[in-house]
Amino acid sequence: MFLYNIRLNGKRIVKFMFIVMLIVILIIFSIGVYNIFFKNEKEANNNTLTLTDTIKTDEIYEITPETYSTVLNSVTNNLDSYVGCNIHFTGYVYRLIDFEENQFVLARDMLVNENTMQSLVVGFLCTYDKAYEFPDYTWVDITGTIVKGDYYGEIAEVEVKNIFECQEPENKYVSMPNDTYIPTANMF
Repeated sequence: MFLYNIRLNGKRIVKFMFIVMLIVILIIFSIGVYNIFFKNEKEANNNTLTLTDTIKTDEIYEITPETYSTVLNSVTNNLDSYVGCNIHFTGYVYRLIDFEENQFVLARDMLVNENTMQSLVVGFLCTYDKAYEFPDYTWVDITGTIVKGDYYGEIAEVEVKNIFECQEPENKYVSMPNDTYIPTANMF
């Protein structure tokens, strides 16, 4: 019968476990880096669609008062994904003093506080050759294409294809984009 006397050194075990954990973390990190930088490049060369790809169509997307602010927020945050999309919506003509003659915002009032009826003006910057024909606060119905514009930096802009005057809707207010939206108009 053989007896072994094994003596364990606690400090060496802790060092060994630390080194093993460090190696495991480095392997996981290396796999992540490979997947992010090299695997996606191979997939792009195979012309496969990914989650962030956009399929352009000739379809005209209808924007409703319930989705208006959410669409505006999404287009503003992901402009490249929406360039070339055709949209249709209504709002009123709103201009700032430094707009060019062919520019206006197709605006809607977004309720920030229903109790006090506090609202903010939100909307898409639009360009139309004969925009001067529509005075401020005129309600219009437009169809247009989203493009990259420039107004103190890159901004979503709608090139208006069709526009006509319409009646003010019963509910001229639009909903806020989502629960995480924080209005900033009163901050400055």
